[in-house]
Amino acid sequence: MNPAIRDWTGQRVWVIGASTGIGAETARQLLAKGARVALSARRAEPLQEIADGKPTALVATLDITDHATVLAARDQILQAWQGIDLVLVIAGGYNEMRADTFDLAKVNQLIDLNLRGVFNCLDAVLPGLLAQGSGGIGIVASVAGFSGLPKALIYGPTKAALINLSESLYLDVHPRGLAVYLINPGFVETPMTAVNDFKMPALISAGTAAGSLIEGLEAGDFHIHFPKRFTNWVRLARLLPYRWYFPLVRKVTGL
Repeated sequence: MNPAIRDWTGQRVWVIGASTGIGAETARQLLAKGARVALSARRAEPLQEIADGKPTALVATLDITDHATVLAARDQILQAWQGIDLVLVIAGGYNEMRADTFDLAKVNQLIDLNLRGVFNCLDAVLPGLLAQGSGGIGIVASVAGFSGLPKALIYGPTKAALINLSESLYLDVHPRGLAVYLINPGFVETPMTAVNDFKMPALISAGTAAGSLIEGLEAGDFHIHFPKRFTNWVRLARLLPYRWYFPLVRKVTGL
């Protein structure tokens, strides 16, 4: 559904959310493949650690919830590279929330980070990509966006919105020469999942996740999901009637 990427050499890739987890490992692996990689997140120190000694790396700090800093980072990249070929919006967060711990302030905070932040990034890059008629945008959602899950009262809806956004975006921009990648990880060993106190089936390392993400980009897949032994199971389970699906989710998660 997207053009295959056969050679990363010289590709200008902007990784937003590159300080830890999947984003950091994706940046490292793309640099190793010869891509030019702009690393963005709020904290400069972990970005600089990845970039040190790599002439094809560029550090551009931002706060995804602050539109002005996203635009400033974009301008810094364009000044250095005169263009961007691929934008990967990996930044995001998680707040455990159930009905008896509902907190509107935390709801709004996660909507700003997981949803409005992505729109801030789209506003920064869509005009340029459309004007050049080539390039791509990858958005990291989650299998939690496939269906309702325990403790995901706000996290799940933000990720479901990103799935819908990616599908709508593909329909709009693919005819105009742009690639769109919907990236749905399962459970990945990151600082975000370290707080979970429930079963995490098929948990994989951030390095393994990044490798699967890049393989999906190279293949030109629209829907990149991993690990497939878990994500395919979730997709099939979601087709069950609710009277079977809800008990199954409780059994698998232990919640």
